[in-house]
Amino acid sequence: MKNYKNILLKLSSTIKDALKIIDISGMQIALVVDENEKLIGTLTDGDIRRGLLSNLSLEDSIESIIFTTPTVCHIEDTKEKILEIAVAKKIYQIPIVDNDGKIVGIEEVDELLKPQTKTNKVVLMVGGLGTRLRPLTEHTPKPMLKVGNKPILETIILNFKKYGFTNIVLCVSYKSEIIEEYFKDGTEFGVNIEYIHENKRMGTVGALSLIKDKLTESFFVMNGDLLTNINFENMMEYHLSNQSIATMGVREYDFQVPYGVVNIDGKNILSIEEKPVHKFFVSGGVYVLDNKVLDFIPDNEFYDMPTLFEEVIEARLKSISFPIYEYWLDIGRMEEFKKANNEFHEVFNV
Repeated sequence: MKNYKNILLKLSSTIKDALKIIDISGMQIALVVDENEKLIGTLTDGDIRRGLLSNLSLEDSIESIIFTTPTVCHIEDTKEKILEIAVAKKIYQIPIVDNDGKIVGIEEVDELLKPQTKTNKVVLMVGGLGTRLRPLTEHTPKPMLKVGNKPILETIILNFKKYGFTNIVLCVSYKSEIIEEYFKDGTEFGVNIEYIHENKRMGTVGALSLIKDKLTESFFVMNGDLLTNINFENMMEYHLSNQSIATMGVREYDFQVPYGVVNIDGKNILSIEEKPVHKFFVSGGVYVLDNKVLDFIPDNEFYDMPTLFEEVIEARLKSISFPIYEYWLDIGRMEEFKKANNEFHEVFNV
């Protein structure tokens, strides 16, 4: 949120004062406040020009030309809400006020749309053999298979970058040289990439034991064969605001029994359900973990994510689910690979 102090005016200010402030600040707007910095109105270059066309002089007061019913947002409003209001009103700056109407800042749409770089690391598990996608993976690691004319892994990395997460750790094994040659240190893609080599099978989180000293705050872990357009920034904020130790992205999975299900008690038929649908939540392969979970992970051994969550739960530490309602596809088999290619350009803009 931009500092507002250098764009404040009083009712007694002159049009010349206003022009100077707007010109120096480069924000194309000034805020008119009373002695307690309570917002009275706003003033733009357009307001000033209309005043001058009405025969006002540069020495005249701004009082007659200020806009007294500006659109404002409140200090508790989310970034998404502010952007929604800005788009609806077709404005580029929105004053932020507290519950007393006192100005506390100003938001610019351009700045809100820019991802703020985060320090949290993103650990991508990309060492699998991809046996179910053979022969495609005989010479190419699965994350490097092309979907939408670019490797799956590139789409994943660019999606994280879009939300400001640029510190990427790739846990590699099978044909790792292909991945390293393509991404190098990440500079070409606007990110920083480190590589962790698994010399043996270590499960979905065992490799974290090799980089414990690098994971000093909450971090992402994600499978390298997923395509999803979830808002990673929202997921991290959800994890942090809930003070979770381990957060799992979960996906609703429906299964319809193709027959009439007969509910019985001994010999007695209680009811018949015709082709019932059962709904479950399944792991979505995307996680946010607090660095405290590293204490559970044994050094240089095979260790899976389900085991980690089981131990966190047994230790009575907080683990929560993050429902994934956005596009999500696990590319594990040939049919999913074909589906991903058919849907890619409708879903992703990276």
